[in-house]
Amino acid sequence: MLDPLLRRLRRTPEPIDPASWRDAATSLPWARDLAPEADARLAALAARFLQRKTITPLGGLALTDADRVRLAALCCLPLLGFGAEGLHGWSQLLVYPDAFRVDRSHVDAAGVLHQWQDELIGEAWDAGPLVLSWADVQADIADPWSGFCVVVHEMAHKLDVLDGVLDGTPPLPRAWQREWADDFQRAYDAFARDVDRGRRVAIDDYAAESPEEFFAVCTEYHFSAPRVLQRAMPAVAGHLARLYAFRTES
Repeated sequence: MLDPLLRRLRRTPEPIDPASWRDAATSLPWARDLAPEADARLAALAARFLQRKTITPLGGLALTDADRVRLAALCCLPLLGFGAEGLHGWSQLLVYPDAFRVDRSHVDAAGVLHQWQDELIGEAWDAGPLVLSWADVQADIADPWSGFCVVVHEMAHKLDVLDGVLDGTPPLPRAWQREWADDFQRAYDAFARDVDRGRRVAIDDYAAESPEEFFAVCTEYHFSAPRVLQRAMPAVAGHLARLYAFRTES
């Protein structure tokens, strides 16, 4: 007999109530004007998300059913082109009221242990939960075209790691993967040099942290400031338009 959890995951998810979906979609600027076919696809993905993922509010936060539908829709925006395979490998969405602290440690080359705390607004564990700050999710919704969207940033990391390596390249057909790797590496190297030299850059300089953060930050711009990304890095913008099969006109 199949495990009860496996049976649940294989069931066709219950559709989201149409009125609830319309309220959620119209409250999200990135989903408000989708074509009917894309809107239906996003609704189906969000229903699958709600079936497969446990959404857990922390720190006294209370989420309504409508909030949960909005979170599911936001998490699924980057999956419009990729599909439900992008939900594999994790089962929990943890939501804090605001930015949250995490303990970090590192042993340097001399064997010395360094410990510190980071304050984060989002985090995606390789094989664990996706973690968000609810205040920052709401701030992104209120200011949707500024180049920031923490939900799609963290979902980009989830797509990136599907092939087992967090390196800025999600699973792609082999020929496209080679083109992607060449174009992204060239763009990342140039961007990191500009940041190191103190030059003014068009996108958030956090993208210079690593190739995986470059991919995630560029994903934010694809959804929330696509013209900025297109002007600054047309090759990268082209790959992301193909990956996400979604382009806002703002």
